[in-house]
Amino acid sequence: MNRSIEFSMESETQIKEIDALDKKIIQLLTEDGRMSAGKIAEQLNITPPTVRSRIENLITSGFMRIAGLVNAFKAEFLTIAIVGINLEMHQQLDEKIEQISNLSQVHWAAVVTGKYDIIVEIATTEGIRGIYRFLIEDLPRVGGIRSTESFTVMKARNKWLLLQNGLK
Repeated sequence: MNRSIEFSMESETQIKEIDALDKKIIQLLTEDGRMSAGKIAEQLNITPPTVRSRIENLITSGFMRIAGLVNAFKAEFLTIAIVGINLEMHQQLDEKIEQISNLSQVHWAAVVTGKYDIIVEIATTEGIRGIYRFLIEDLPRVGGIRSTESFTVMKARNKWLLLQNGLK
């Protein structure tokens, strides 16, 4: 398991702007999410309390979180799929991406340009049955979906996952 950071653009308390020091702290944590505040301070020539304060601000604002990530292709119990989704009404994009992103198997969801309205990545411990259940049971409950196309991921590189609901 690798510990790394995940970035988010949404937050109740937004950071107005991150500065060069925040970016350096984020870079060091990206390389090693377990790096201590003391080690970061030493490398950046600042004090450990400054590092802790900066990290806390980035986390509290929702800009960053520190988490353990799993190598998806070393975790043989996981099946990953990409699903392209077309909606019945484009006016519902914001509502539907919110609902879809809250489904338990969804690792990430994005509104995109091109053939699909929304692309999602799902991770399941149930293999093909889990993908089928997502497409036939879970996604239809969201409603307003005109069509989907799914792609089972057979192999990938640098694919790290944050297991949203643990190892179920």
